[in-house]
This record gives sequence, structure tokens and C-alpha cells, in this order.
Amino acid sequence: MVCSSPFKSHRVTGGSIFLFHRHDPALGIGQLAPLHTGHGVVQLLSDRADADAFAPLAAAYGLPKDTPEQAAHKASVLEAALDGASAVPLQIMEKCAEGIALAGQYAAKGSVLAVSDAGCAAVLCKAALQAASLNVFINTKLMADRSRAAALDARADALLAEFVPRADETFTAVSGKLRNK
Repeated sequence: MVCSSPFKSHRVTGGSIFLFHRHDPALGIGQLAPLHTGHGVVQLLSDRADADAFAPLAAAYGLPKDTPEQAAHKASVLEAALDGASAVPLQIMEKCAEGIALAGQYAAKGSVLAVSDAGCAAVLCKAALQAASLNVFINTKLMADRSRAAALDARADALLAEFVPRADETFTAVSGKLRNK
């Protein structure tokens, strides 16, 4: 990472590098840390939260359905598991949205030498946002409770509708700064 005033980098546990604006406490390391440490996307993935949320779903598919009671039990367990399996990708989407918003702020206040990092963050968070939405949609497609599925889809759609264009705007702005356009 290339850094220059008014930005400063900090290396933290695990080798992650954070960029923060010295003159604006609102853009300080306290806002970036949740995106990269114990409360953010990296933690969600490294803790295997998605795999752990998927495990009950995989187990539900293996339940017997030979009798009406077994079929009803399987349907109930499957529905709960699909809802649970949608939670982690939605959390990831929310963290990606936070990342896109922060990247936009950094892009607007950054020097030419550091602003490219904000553009990179915006497009990477956009890709992760879109990828996580697919994991929401595969689960909601299979839900029997169509109103719950619609609510989860609506939240994912709202995040996509707001933050994909914001990520694109940040990329375009950063690219323009870097290419003198």
C-alpha cells in the first residue's frame, strides 16, 4: 500500500493494513477495524460462520420423509435451516455495504497516492456483496414461507440497489482521479 499525507497506514494483527484520515476522526481506525477484525467480513468467514450455518441445512436434507410425520418434521427443520443459512450472507452483504460507504468517503478525501486503495476496496466489496446475494437467493428460493423469503430477498435487493451503484461511482471517481479525467 502506498500512503501519503493526509493518510496514514497502520498494521494490525494478522497483517491487515488500515488506512485512515488524520484530520477527520469520523474516518478513523475505529470505523475500519470492524470491517477487518472481530466484527467484520474476515471474521465471519474465518470463523466458518457460513459453513456452520449451512451444516443444519445439509443435515435437514438427509432427514427421512417416509411417513407424514417424518415429512412434516423434515419440512419444518428444512425451513428453519434455510432461514439460518440466509443470515450469514446477509450479514456479509451488510458489512460489504459498510465497506463501500467507507471507500466512497476515503475516495473523496484521499490523496492520489492513497485513493487507489479506496477504489480497490469499493470494487472488491461490490463483488463480495453480489456474491453473498446469490447465497441469500439460493436459500430463499427453496423456502416454503414465501413471505419470509420475500422479506429476505427485499433486504438483499435493497442492499444491491443502493450499494452496487455507489461502488461503481467510487470506482469511476477514483479512476478519473488517477487518469486525470
